[in-house]
Amino acid sequence: MTDHTDDASRTEAFFSLHHRLPRQSPGSDATTRRLLALAGPLPDRPRVLDLGCGPGRAALLLAAEADAEVTAVDLHQPFLDELREAAGARGLGDRIRTIRADMGDLTGPAFPEGSFDLIWAEGSAYCIGFDPAVRDWQRLLAPGGAMMISECVWTTDAPSAGARDFWDRNGSLRTLPGTTAAAVAAGCTVSAVLVQPESDWDAYYVPLAERVESADPSAPGMRWALAATREELAVRREHGAEYGYAAYVLRPADPRWATRPEAAGEREAVHAVNTAAFPTRDEADLVDALREDPEAWLPELSHVAEAPDGSLAAYALLTRCRVGDAPALALAPVATSPAYQRQGAGQAVVRAVLDAARVRGEALVLVLGHPEYYPRFGFEPASRYGIRPGFEVPDEAMMALVLDDSVSVPAGLIRYPAAFGV
Repeated sequence: MTDHTDDASRTEAFFSLHHRLPRQSPGSDATTRRLLALAGPLPDRPRVLDLGCGPGRAALLLAAEADAEVTAVDLHQPFLDELREAAGARGLGDRIRTIRADMGDLTGPAFPEGSFDLIWAEGSAYCIGFDPAVRDWQRLLAPGGAMMISECVWTTDAPSAGARDFWDRNGSLRTLPGTTAAAVAAGCTVSAVLVQPESDWDAYYVPLAERVESADPSAPGMRWALAATREELAVRREHGAEYGYAAYVLRPADPRWATRPEAAGEREAVHAVNTAAFPTRDEADLVDALREDPEAWLPELSHVAEAPDGSLAAYALLTRCRVGDAPALALAPVATSPAYQRQGAGQAVVRAVLDAARVRGEALVLVLGHPEYYPRFGFEPASRYGIRPGFEVPDEAMMALVLDDSVSVPAGLIRYPAAFGV
């Protein structure tokens, strides 16, 4: 029998099916806490904008555990009512403000530019599209602010016909590198990516499946909502290994510095930057030697930052190394011309080359450097992963950055290209 109910009835049936569920998308309190930590240090009493908040599971945690002032936005008033009720019961009523609004049209006095330290969109950005969300929400961030936006992605390069058919009808997916490229194209750098675990899906789908079995199919639009939800559950059972949610921590790229891959004919200019930045020519000569090693040199991972006059202000290089037999990348050298040091050029070019590595689908970067500097990019001691160099070095100076946590991190000895001489 054909379902002749209108769109309004279907929408209401969909929301009715989801009322009072513990979650409105795959997630967990543990994942929210991990993402909050990945978002980096926040100011005291941070101002958080939770977009597509639903009944507010994340908003409640952010208010309670990050000591945040949360503005929670959703189009569905019953969800906001649920959130206000829960906030009051937990003594958080003065910390959470609810606003009924469209996340695709955040205008008016409630959404002034530069007014939030953290924008949070857990499982909701698909409503307007990942690309517009990343592009348009940046204006709301205060200096130093970050966005956490999750997006469903392919976790395989060859999805099956059944999975592709479903997602072609319900919002086309991209791979993790493809989604990263979209974030970069929208003007952001990627601070961290977390592929959510399967248990996050269970926390959403198990209660939803129970609700489907108990729902009254005679309500207007409910037959459609039940059929659509049953198909979604079946696709997850059959093809769940092929896709998942990836949560991105993003920051606007520094507008002062244009970053890009090294262009043809810039070899001498790159050499000059490295020569000027260090006491000796060793780093400049290292770059030249690495260029001659076809197994190490990856041209798209030799990046520069331009000064306002178009000259080169900073440089960062990633080349192929290995941990045991597994491929990884070595970050070296990183150089900033003396005239532009301590102005953000070095940070900008490092973030750009790391983003380029993510877009390539790389999983692991290693650096031997200052332990006070590189953790701002997410690096941590490599020894935590069982990774070690073949020479003596302070443990805290040998660091690793996992770009894709869905890939197993290899343990073992670092094998550098011959040009490093180690």
